Amino acid sequence: MRLPGTTFFRPVLFAVRTIRSHKARTFFALLGVVIGVFSVVVIMSLGDGVKRYISDMVQTFGSDLIQIEVKVPNTGKTSTANSGGLAQGIQITTLTLDDEVKIDKLPNVLASYAGIIGQERATYGSIGKQIILFGAGPNEMSVDTNAKIESGRFYGAEEDDSLSRVVVLGYGIKNTFFGDRDAIGEQITIRGERYRVIGVLSKRGSAAFFDLDAMAYIPVQTLQKKILGVNHVQMISVRMADPARETETVDLITRVLRKDHDITDPSRDDFAVTSTREAQKTLGDVVGTISILLVALTSISLVVGGVGIMNVMYVSVAERTGEIGLRKALGATSMNILAQFLVEALIITGLGGIIGIAVGVGFSWITSLILTRSGYAVALVLTPQSLLLGAGFSIAVGILFGLSPAVRAAKLSPMEAIRKE
Repeated sequence: MRLPGTTFFRPVLFAVRTIRSHKARTFFALLGVVIGVFSVVVIMSLGDGVKRYISDMVQTFGSDLIQIEVKVPNTGKTSTANSGGLAQGIQITTLTLDDEVKIDKLPNVLASYAGIIGQERATYGSIGKQIILFGAGPNEMSVDTNAKIESGRFYGAEEDDSLSRVVVLGYGIKNTFFGDRDAIGEQITIRGERYRVIGVLSKRGSAAFFDLDAMAYIPVQTLQKKILGVNHVQMISVRMADPARETETVDLITRVLRKDHDITDPSRDDFAVTSTREAQKTLGDVVGTISILLVALTSISLVVGGVGIMNVMYVSVAERTGEIGLRKALGATSMNILAQFLVEALIITGLGGIIGIAVGVGFSWITSLILTRSGYAVALVLTPQSLLLGAGFSIAVGILFGLSPAVRAAKLSPMEAIRKE
């Protein structure tokens, strides 16, 4: 009498028995699957973590911000042609303080400031350091509400207009030059001239892998005229009164700048207007695309693992030809033989998938912990999609690469199999 469930469990029992009797071969067969699934889980989890980190980082600046930056004409604002051109030294000098004054008067603009960045060596006594100088308008603190004064004050419009040599130090620069001592009223030398420290910013940390505490703020016109010798700016930041009117405000800013810059063809824009929400979406799309590409590349290792599984299964079929012939002679059907070898392949790849997921989760968690302790809060994001994708890959590999050997075993006739044995 056949026991219930015997037909279902028999292929599993045969497969487990074979796997246990060939441990070394099984280990090397599933190693490729483990590596492939591990890679998929790590890339998906950390990719989602980086995407969330970037989104949160942009969000910290506020959802009511609009950023205007210079752009190479006839290029997209997020294109490599634009970023590459600017990185190679193409100078766009059409964005000016007059543009910022006109933008500041637009409806729904709560506050704005123009900015330009330079680098100079600063010294205090025997201490010297190459620092980033951020020439910002006097309304910088009203726009960037995350910037807080720890001691002293920020400069005003009168100091900006008079090209005053005053400086507000980032937290890190203050500690480099003055340590625990009070820096207010002290003077540091920048390009041979003394600048009086009037303020120190609170610690901010890093954003977009850029250390915000390593900047020194000076009036934008002081940096333009006394240090860089230019009349243009690189960016204008705008804070909106009502974020719900974002689209309207972006359109108004775009029209004002096109009129001021005598631009009639939008492709000739020498500026780019980007809202916080648009920046979040763009960065998220970039990270998502990179993640998909990396997953596609790592799937190659799964193919390699699948080929290993197929070779092992062909060897297994060859070794067990006599067993196949004997089972068929005793009444086993071709489907029974097919199921036996296909289940064996699925168990190997399934085991590889489980191990790969477990190792991938552990590695992602450790990497996330290291990044967080290094100041980059990239949290581990384990989504059902990443786990299902890893499991799905392992099952697909078992079916695709285990089917051919299983079919070959199933097609053997009892007499031919016994005669070959």
